[in-house]
Order: sequence, then C-alpha cells, then structure tokens
Amino acid sequence: MRESRALTGFLRAVALTAGAAVLAAGLGVALTAGAAALAADLDVAAEEAGQAAGPSGAASLAALKQKYRRPASTPFPDDNPYAQAKAELGRMLFFDPRLSKSKVLSCGTCHNPSFSWEDGLARAVGHGMKRLERRTPTLVNVAWGAAFMWDGRASSLEEQVLLPIRSRDEMNMPLDEVAETVRAIPGYRERFSQLFPADGVTVETIAKAIATFERTIVSETAPFDRWIEGDETAISEAAKQGFVLFNTGARCSRCHLGWRFTDDSFHDIGLGDDDVGRGKLVPEITKMQHAFKTPGLRNVARRGPYMHD
Repeated sequence: MRESRALTGFLRAVALTAGAAVLAAGLGVALTAGAAALAADLDVAAEEAGQAAGPSGAASLAALKQKYRRPASTPFPDDNPYAQAKAELGRMLFFDPRLSKSKVLSCGTCHNPSFSWEDGLARAVGHGMKRLERRTPTLVNVAWGAAFMWDGRASSLEEQVLLPIRSRDEMNMPLDEVAETVRAIPGYRERFSQLFPADGVTVETIAKAIATFERTIVSETAPFDRWIEGDETAISEAAKQGFVLFNTGARCSRCHLGWRFTDDSFHDIGLGDDDVGRGKLVPEITKMQHAFKTPGLRNVARRGPYMHD
C-alpha cells in the first residue's frame, strides 16, 4: 500500500487541490526517504526492468524531471493568433446558450470551470436531456493538443468547437443558424466587425473566437511544477517516490508523459465495450479498435469520474 500512497501523493502534487484517483498497489519498487534514496530508486527500478545501468540515478532523475518542465508560453496557430479581445469574445460565445437549438445549453454546460472544465458526470447530457455515449473531456491545456475528442476526429480546436454545436445529440444547432443568430445580436456584430473586418460573423470566425478562448484555459502552477523547478520542499517525499514509480515500475508514463501527462495518442486498455472509439475512424487498424485518447492528469483530483464513459 505504500506504493499506492506514493502514487496518490504524486498525483496530488500535480493538481492544485487535495485528493486523487486511487491507483493499484504492489509495484515492487522500494520506498525510502531522501533525495539520494530517490535517485537510488531509479537505479533499482532500472535494474529490475532489465535496463542498462546508464548514468547515475541522480543524473537520471534530473534528466527525467526536465521532460516534465512547463513550457514558457501558450501556442496559438498562425492563422488564428492570440488577441485579448478575441479571447473575450470567445468566452462570451462559450457561455452563451443562444448557440444551442433549445437556448438552454452552452459549451460551458458540459465544460464547467467548477469541475475543471468537465461536468462531473459519468456521461454527458445533451439536447432534450439525452444521455450521451461518452463523458465530457476536460479543456485544460487543450492549446497543446494534437487531436481532439475522445476518438481524435477533430484535428484542430477550430474544427472541434463546431462539432458539439451542430451535433443533434448535443447542442443541435445547424451551423448556418448559429451564424444567423450571432449576426442578429448587435453587440456581437460590432465585436466581430472590429476583430474580423474582412469577414464579420461567419461560422469560421465564430470557431476562431471560441478556440482562442479555449487555448487560454491553462492549468495553474502546481506544487509539482515548483519541485521540477528545483524547490525540494514543494512536494512530500512520498510524492517524489510516486514520481519514480510513475515513470518506472508502475509504467504510467508509457501513456501519461510530459508536463501535461499525456502522449496525445490512443490506446485500448482492455475494457470490453460496444464503443470502438478511434477504431470507427480507422477500421483497418486493429490496434485502434476500442482505443481512446489518453487524458492528461492535470487537476485530476477535480475530474472524477474517470475514463471515457
């Protein structure tokens, strides 16, 4: 159970709040206190995994920590650069229920900031109170994403933001009606004319505004980040041991790696389900059957229940 507590302590350090998912125990790496012992655990873990000795544990730990360093800035695409006014416009649209057929649902209905930009439900609820097939993924740190939705069917945020709006099961609003609705509101019309003088209100400019706002949803600096930057007092010794386990015996980092704790790829974790995930998009690839996108672990304590459903 000490291994489980160490992993849990580590995940708490990744979030800004207490509590984390309980992970499996029995991972077989000794837990000892102190920085020197922490480095030694890396050597022990490497030996148990049958890896070459390589650099010392201390050097390995320092190199490993570099892989989890936060980036200095948030990326924005060249064809949709950041502007504060655009992000503010996107925020207004994000929380506006007039973008749905029922005039009840908004993007923020499912992506609730109080639930770390999810909704706290095992499966989302859409138009007409229909229970959807999958749960709501978080929007935290989506600016760095490579593919979007649980099955990766959207290649950009600009594409992704329109999918739930037009989906009959979700916001159920035809895109031409979305543009007409927004265009009919004087306040919106004025803002769009200032930000997009050549285009005004279109489906594409609406998507650009919302996507810009979504890229500003970035997890705050956590105790883990302070530790990565050199503050040895930022997290507990148990959390440090959890970091070693996470990257060695527990093999969590096979999928949850980097500062966002995701490889942005798709994996079948072996649970039976009628939902084939990414396999529906690439039926010819056996490995993608029942595969879903690896969720990041930032703010994971606030994001239960877990998995795609």
